[in-house]
Amino acid sequence: MSSSVARLENRVSCEVGRPWGRWGLRGTAMAYLVIMIALPVAAVVHAGLEEGLLRFWGAVTEPVALAALRLTLVTAAVTTLINSVMGTLAAYVLVRYDFPGRQILNALIDLPFAIPTLVTGVMLVVLYGPQSMAGSWFAAQGVEIVFAKPGIVLALLMVTYPFVVRSVQPVLLALELDQEEAAYTLGASSWTTFWKVLFPAIFPAIVTGALLTFARAIGEFGSIVVVSGNIPGRTLTGPVHVFGLIESHNTMAASAMSVLLLSISFLLVLVVDWRQRRKESRDANR
Repeated sequence: MSSSVARLENRVSCEVGRPWGRWGLRGTAMAYLVIMIALPVAAVVHAGLEEGLLRFWGAVTEPVALAALRLTLVTAAVTTLINSVMGTLAAYVLVRYDFPGRQILNALIDLPFAIPTLVTGVMLVVLYGPQSMAGSWFAAQGVEIVFAKPGIVLALLMVTYPFVVRSVQPVLLALELDQEEAAYTLGASSWTTFWKVLFPAIFPAIVTGALLTFARAIGEFGSIVVVSGNIPGRTLTGPVHVFGLIESHNTMAASAMSVLLLSISFLLVLVVDWRQRRKESRDANR
């Protein structure tokens, strides 16, 4: 213990004697943050608002843009709801059950992080496209998957699947089994124990994962541009609409829509950060 204290005191004295080292490290980190994040954000905000608020409002509320934004938010909400349920279920199975192939399944969950999103779109087209066996069967039933809204939801489900799983899994691993065992001892069923004991403990993690899922879904482009068909007013999402505006050299309108999507995502990130700090503060006060 004494040696550790001595090393810490020596480190502090060195930093006091060489403030340039401490400030140099902070300056480097802050400069990198400004160059990589703050400057691009400031540039797109300036481009979106440089012609005034009325022009900005007109760009984000014209019919095609409004329909794209609505579709983006609806599909992101559906994706978040489904993955919140299925991600929680997957996390529970991985933590509480031991079965052959569990480690492989656990590794596969992170695969969407590694696969390029364009490849995700291609995989869905190959699997559910009009020329595939599955796509032909669905078409015979009158259900369109690829180049329709279900294809968008499927793509979003795949690219956002890990968020809820990886948010809930560590919480389940850290939970003690005493309260669940006590509930079973008192005669509670598995379903009652889950809702009364386990669910309240993991609910904050589910909410965090859901917010991250929604934020990721509203910004997805690569897989959507492949599977949606990009039909204005029907299957055109916000990010793909921004891409179309850039291609048509309408930088102001593209920046305006980008500012709106960025604001929604940033608000969600702030909520996640606030919840994390609140949880840490609550845990520290116990």
